[in-house]
This record gives sequence, C-alpha cells and structure tokens, in this order.
Amino acid sequence: MRVTVLAGGVGGARFVRGLRAALEGSDAEITVVINTGDDLWLSGVRLQPDIDSILYALAGVNDTERGWGRAGETERVSAELREWGSGWPWFTLGDLDLGTHLARTGWLREGLTYSQIAGRLGSRWPIGVRLLPMTDTEVDTQVVVEDGARMHFQEWWTRHRATLPARAFENPGIEAAVPAPGVVEAITAADVVVLAPSNPVVSIGPILTVPGIREALAEATRVVGISPIVGGKVVRGMADACLTAIGVETSAVAVARHYGRRADGGVLDTWLVAQEDADLAPALAADGWDVRVGPLWMSDLEHSAALARAAITL
Repeated sequence: MRVTVLAGGVGGARFVRGLRAALEGSDAEITVVINTGDDLWLSGVRLQPDIDSILYALAGVNDTERGWGRAGETERVSAELREWGSGWPWFTLGDLDLGTHLARTGWLREGLTYSQIAGRLGSRWPIGVRLLPMTDTEVDTQVVVEDGARMHFQEWWTRHRATLPARAFENPGIEAAVPAPGVVEAITAADVVVLAPSNPVVSIGPILTVPGIREALAEATRVVGISPIVGGKVVRGMADACLTAIGVETSAVAVARHYGRRADGGVLDTWLVAQEDADLAPALAADGWDVRVGPLWMSDLEHSAALARAAITL
C-alpha cells in the first residue's frame, strides 16, 4: 500500500507518527509532502520548521511538552545571539535544533536542493517515512495585516501570537515554483492521499498553491481529508485566526467547503469529522459529500494510530 500525506505543523507530525504505527509490520510506503511556507532565513541560517517538526517527531527526539524543537534542549547560542543583537530576540533557537539548521545551510551552500537535504536529514534516524518538501523554491509565507504592512508569517505567529488582524497570506514567487522531485509521482501513484489535520490556510494552503499539485490531486486514486476543527474549535494553535482572515468560518463544514469536493473542482473525495461535529455531517451529505464521523483527538500514539487507520481504510 502506498500512502501520501500532505502535512505541516504539530498536527501533521502527530498524524504521520500515528500512520507509521498503524502500518507497522506491513509493506506500506509512506511519503509526506511537507509545507515549506513557514521557512525563513534567520541569523544567516535556513530554518524549515515544519520539516524539522515532522522529522523530530518520527525520530522520537522532539520536545513533547513544548510541541516543537528537540527534547533536552539548551539555548546558550540563542542567548549569545541576543547579546549581539542578531536575529529575533523573541524567536529562540535551541542548540540542538541550530545544529540541524547549520547542517542544512552548509549543504545549501554546497549546491544541494531542499529535497536532497530532506533525504539526508531523514537518513539520520530510521524514521520509515520519505520526507519531501512541497517545492525546492523558497516561497516563505508573508502576512498582510490591517494597515497594509507585511511581515514574515513567523513574526505574526510567534511574536504577535496571531493577534494582529490579517488581511491576506501570500507566498511571493510561488506562481513560478514547481513541485519538488517526486511530489507529483507520490500523489498520483498513491493508493490514498491524506490531507492531515494541519492548518488549512498556512500549512495545507501553500502546498495546494504550488502549481501542479492540485492537478496531481485531480489524478489521485483517492483523497481523504481530516478536519482540524473539533467541536467548532481548532485543536491546537491559532488556525482560527487564519481562517477568519480568509473569510472561512471555524467549523468542520466550512473547512470542507474551503477545500472542496473533487467532483466540483476541489481536492477531496472523503471528509472525516469529529464525533463532536456529527450533527454537521448531514449538511455536507446533502450536498453530495462522502462525510464520515470518528474520534479525531490525537492525545497519544494509540489514538493517532487509530485515526490514521480510519483515514486510510475509508
């Protein structure tokens, strides 16, 4: 069985861990196409937060309490950078995490692409999953706020905690980007493609915006989406602020319609909603949706595996 997941952030990392556990012992092939819109240059090094979060989670070296970065982290280098007035004082890089960024930056200077680097990073630990960036082009997410000012997504998200009302999310240069090598093939050759319960706007959104990826999804065997909304609330983070900015209600129904059915030119065949939102399912079913109801909380690996198993056996 071949499974391809479109993912980003902590929700994506938890789902992919669960998927690997659900398929353990089988001959399944798992490929994860990861959002790179969160990427940035900081203090001369290249950061890829979503790729690293998924890599660390699969390797079992992630900080489960904070939800990001490495376990057992120290922050001496960040403290020294602040003394020099370098970087962002509100954006802390752990020392172990910084080692990843330095390795990545060095490989970039040697001429490697982001997809080649993802392969190198994934080979350090036996993660059992192929990691692919959505594109090898740098298409960092910019946020346009109410006064028309622009800032990197990480500044809006981490420094301002998404409290500045946003008017738009943009990825300059993405119209000229192409899917990273292997991405289109991973989508079209998969037995099932899963849209992880990641932020629909800034995690899944940039992936779907890369030219060629929506076209690949149109040729996929089956596309299943998992709602990131449970009981009318986001599971983690501030995705509700992102949805509000693009005029989408924070509800399982609204997010489904935002993605759209493949039969209507969208990207989904099946939409999995939480038990807490079971009363919303008939509204989608009346519009022709194949909507299923199940437990979506990924509180531990067992629950994440159960969710993944449900998604791929629909």
